[in-house]
Parts: sequence; C-alpha cells; structure tokens
Amino acid sequence: MFFSKLRNKNISRVAIQIFAPLSGTILSISKVPDKVFSKKIVGDGIAIKPIDNVIVSPVNGIIGKIFRTNHAFSIVSHDGVELFVHLGIDTVNLKGKGFKRILNNGKLVNIGDPIIEIDLNFILENAKSIITPVIISNVENFYKIKKYSGTVLAGKTPVLDVFK
Repeated sequence: MFFSKLRNKNISRVAIQIFAPLSGTILSISKVPDKVFSKKIVGDGIAIKPIDNVIVSPVNGIIGKIFRTNHAFSIVSHDGVELFVHLGIDTVNLKGKGFKRILNNGKLVNIGDPIIEIDLNFILENAKSIITPVIISNVENFYKIKKYSGTVLAGKTPVLDVFK
C-alpha cells in the first residue's frame, strides 16, 4: 500500500487537449436533451450549442467513421483518445439533409481541419436540438477529464483536457 501511494505521486500526468469541433457555447453534458448522452451511457464529455456552420477536427488523428447521414462521426487521436461528435439531437431523422461531408472515413486530420459543413438554420428548424455532444467513448482508459466552460472557437479553444 505504501509503495502504490508513492508510485502514484511520482507519475506525471500529461494532459491531452481536445479542441472545440465547432464555435459556440459549452454546455454540461447533463443539459443534452437525450438520455444516451446526458446520462453518460456512451461516454463522458461536454456539449456545444453551435453558432457556426463548419465542424472541424478537435484533435490530430484519424477519422474513424462518418455516419452515412453525416450527422455524427468518430475520430481517434494520435494519443489514443476515441471521440464521438454528434451534430444535434435526432438529426439522423433528417436523412442527410442539412449536412455536407467534406472529408471521408480513414482520413488523417489535424486540429481545425474541416470535416462536415452544416446548414445551421435548417437543422434548428427541423431537428429536436442543435446541441452537439462531444464525447470521449473510451473514458475508462484515462485517469481524469477536465471540462472547460464558456464560449469557444472551432479548432482554437480547448474544451477538454484528458489525463492518461
């Protein structure tokens, strides 16, 4: 027991920063009007109420999968953080309308690279919510997550720090 406490004190925890995939205001994940996200069933993170129409890469990594309807995508950072970005709530029902894919599955991306363009007004008028969850799906692999708050700029402002 003594050695495990000593060992934990000597481990340096390195933060991996996750940047905003879109511009807007950070909300608590508990404010997402969908229990799958608000109850952290698929992972933990934050949500963003967007004010812009371009969704960018929040990390340096590789796009795992962009859904056929372009309403959500997964991405894995070079540091091993698995992220899931879901653009709005119940937007799968739009069947791709209001979304334009810029990149494809398997593409290497850098922070700030555009991935999907959205028609924000169309989605506001036709979806349950425009609130966009940004979820770490492999949260069990990390020691701690620090969540930011406030206004963010796509690809410029950190929204999460993840500690290995």
